[in-house]
Amino acid sequence: MATQFDLTDDQRQIQEMAQKFTADAITPLAAEWDEKHIFPRDTIRAAAELGFGSIYVSEESGGIGLGRLEAALIMEAMAYGCPSTSAFISIHNMASWMIDRFGSVEVKAKYLPSMISMERIGSYCLTEPSSGSDAAALKTKAVKDGDDYVVSGSKAFISGAGENEVYVTMVRTGEDGPKGISALVIEKDMPGVSFGAQEKKLGWHSQPTAQVNFDEVRVPVANRVGGEGEGFRIAMMGLDGGRLNIGACSLGGAQRCLDEAVNYTKERKQFGKAIADFQNTQFMLADMETELQAARMLLYVAAAKVTANDPDKTKFAAMAKRLATDTGSSVVDRALQLHGGYGYLQDYPIERFWRDLRVHSILEGTNQVMRMIVGRELTRQ
Repeated sequence: MATQFDLTDDQRQIQEMAQKFTADAITPLAAEWDEKHIFPRDTIRAAAELGFGSIYVSEESGGIGLGRLEAALIMEAMAYGCPSTSAFISIHNMASWMIDRFGSVEVKAKYLPSMISMERIGSYCLTEPSSGSDAAALKTKAVKDGDDYVVSGSKAFISGAGENEVYVTMVRTGEDGPKGISALVIEKDMPGVSFGAQEKKLGWHSQPTAQVNFDEVRVPVANRVGGEGEGFRIAMMGLDGGRLNIGACSLGGAQRCLDEAVNYTKERKQFGKAIADFQNTQFMLADMETELQAARMLLYVAAAKVTANDPDKTKFAAMAKRLATDTGSSVVDRALQLHGGYGYLQDYPIERFWRDLRVHSILEGTNQVMRMIVGRELTRQ
């Protein structure tokens, strides 16, 4: 029987489609992508054929026009196979949504058709070597010259850097602080765009990450997304959705490891019985299940709030991101413990999820910044 807290039939259908795609196209290959640092462009394009490159791009623009809960269900499903690849697709969705929601007719026509098919993939460029959590202090400068901006500066830790074709980039067009920031769409092959060496990361091996450098890159003023000075607000609105998605990636990865732990403890015997028969094991699994379900419920509610544009959407997105990513990592850590020495081996998937999920507490706003957002909302007069 349906209740108000259940998924609708449509949502279940979307979830099942994403789960089937993951089981067929992601889960069997993810360990190899991780081990050999393979960027699975063909798999990502196949996801786009299902609409997963434009989940909340409007139907008018050619997207599938779904809400944020549907997006979270898709990300959670794909992360069950590979959080790194799921998160990569999430970032593309954030970039394509920003263009669709705030771009001119011209800029939408120029980029969205090829981004929806993920023939061209989008990166989101906010972070810089000297501005991480203090994002509004960014220094990448854009000076107007006729019909162009001339852009100089660097962006750090950019997912897709060097591979992706489109970079939605936050630049300083005016005064210091958030009000002087604008968003520009910059292309990989514009003269003056270059990339640093690929970062050597703990996890997220299925996606490229590098610094992006702009050396007097001429970008048409027509490539601006939103008005001059609106870039920071647009970037933060993008992050409300990004935070839900990265939380959803933690939920999916943790669910996989919980399922693996249940199966493993039922098969593994010590002291003459399956270790799942020990109360200690059952209590651990019970806590993992309870905490994961609680984090999931909060994330789904936050997603509904972002879709509905509720006034408390940013606070809820921040709470959900913080809880889902911390809980996800904690569940995976306990799943590894339940696997004993085998959990530490690359023959089993647990250690990959342990590495991949660790960064979720850092990116799209650290979990300390999430607490800052919530605390500020609570104490605002």
